[in-house]
Amino acid sequence: MKNNLSPFHLAFPVNNIAETETFFVDVIGCNVGRQSEKWIDFNFFGHQISAHINPEKNTMTPTNIVDNNNIPIRHFGLVVPWKEWNELVEKFKANNIQFLIEPHIRFKGKVGEQATLFILDPSGNAIEFKSFKDEKMFFKH
Repeated sequence: MKNNLSPFHLAFPVNNIAETETFFVDVIGCNVGRQSEKWIDFNFFGHQISAHINPEKNTMTPTNIVDNNNIPIRHFGLVVPWKEWNELVEKFKANNIQFLIEPHIRFKGKVGEQATLFILDPSGNAIEFKSFKDEKMFFKH
């Protein structure tokens, strides 16, 4: 994994801008960028994500089984350093954030072993945070 990756941009649907702002700022730790009454940008660990009001309620997407877990097919997330992943786990627990998929080690003892967890934002968007003790395993198969 390169340390000089370009930032990505992701737009996703939400039900309520104020709820979304509170969640991404107070729980995740993002800073707010530009915004209007219909959308809001966040600095998501150096990447730009844009929450856009969706007039229809978001519904949970279908899942695929991955290492014995029902992984939401539509999700986004971030790979963070091991220490930062553990700090996020503690932060989420301290904020009483319910885990969609509890923090655990996936592919234990196999190529691609990783720490992972899933949470939902207030609009039902699935967000994954993962980490590799060995970053070289990120694209290994």
